[in-house]
Amino acid sequence: MSKIEEAQEILKALGLPPAQYNEMAALTLLAVCNIKEQGNWKDATKQSKGVSKDIMSFVNENYGKTYAPNTRETFRRQVLHQFVQARIVDYNPDDPKLPVNSPKAHYALTDEALEVIKSYKTKNWKKALSHFIAEVGKLSDAYLKERELNQIPVTLQNGKIIKLSAGEHNEVQAAIVEQFAPRFAKGGVLLYMGDTAKKDLHVDKQGLKDLGIPIDQHSKLPDIVIFDTKRNWLFLIEAVTSHGPVSPKRLLEIEELLKDCKVGKVYVTAFPDMAEFKKHSNNIAWETEVWLMEVPDHMIHFNGDRFMGPR
Repeated sequence: MSKIEEAQEILKALGLPPAQYNEMAALTLLAVCNIKEQGNWKDATKQSKGVSKDIMSFVNENYGKTYAPNTRETFRRQVLHQFVQARIVDYNPDDPKLPVNSPKAHYALTDEALEVIKSYKTKNWKKALSHFIAEVGKLSDAYLKERELNQIPVTLQNGKIIKLSAGEHNEVQAAIVEQFAPRFAKGGVLLYMGDTAKKDLHVDKQGLKDLGIPIDQHSKLPDIVIFDTKRNWLFLIEAVTSHGPVSPKRLLEIEELLKDCKVGKVYVTAFPDMAEFKKHSNNIAWETEVWLMEVPDHMIHFNGDRFMGPR
C-alpha cells in the first residue's frame, strides 16, 4: 500500500468516521507525523505544526498535491477539528492560551496517538490500538450516538415510530405526518417519506404499485405521499426550508411521473413559517395548496374557484 492508504487504514482503525479517513485526512496525518512516502511509521515524530506553512506545505511538497491557500479552512474544519476530538492531535499544545484565530495556531500529535501510530505494522499494533481505543474511545461511535440522540422521532398513524435525521427540513416533514395529516388527511396512509440522509426512509411499495405509481423512481417523488382511502385523494407534499416548492415546473414533472395513477391528486407545499413561504410565494403553482407548520390548523389555497381537492 501507499503511505496515503496506510494512513487511511490507521485512521479507520482508530475509529474515525469515513469522512475523516479520506485522502485529505490521510495526508494531514502523514504531515503531523512527518512521514514521507519512503518513510517508516516507527519514525513518526511529535512536532507542532501550523496549517498553511507546515501541514499543507508538507503535503504539497512531499506528496505532489496542489492544495491552494484557500483550502486551509477545509483542513481545519473537516480534518483537524475531528482529530482533536479523537485525541489524535492537541490544539495549541505549546500555548493553550492563544486566541482562536491566532496566526500562531498549531497542532501536534498527542502522546497516546504517537505511541499507537509508531506501532503500526509491528507485533505490538493490535495491543497498542486496543489500549488507545479503550482509553480514548472511538469518535465514530460518539458521532453515531450523537446523531441518534438528535434524530427526530415521527409517530405514524398506525403507531409505528420512525426516526428522521436532524435538521429543519425533517422537522417540517415530521410536522406534516403528525400535524397536517390528522387535520387534512385523517385516516390517510403514508406511502412514502424521504429523509435528508436517506431518500427512501419509508416506502410502501405495494401501496404505491396498487395506485400505479412507479416504485423504482423514488427520487422523483415529492418528500411525502399520503393516500386518503376514504376520499380517494393522493396528497403529494413537498417540505420546503430553502428550495423546492410545488412550482409549475415541478407540478408538470410529478404529473408526468403519475400519469398512470388515476386517483385525485392534491398538491401541497409545506413551510415552517410565513417568512419562508413569502420567499417562494411567486413560484408556487396555481391550484395547489400551502400549509405552514407554525399555524397548523389553516391552509392557503392557490385554487381561486374552489377549496382543497384534486386538480
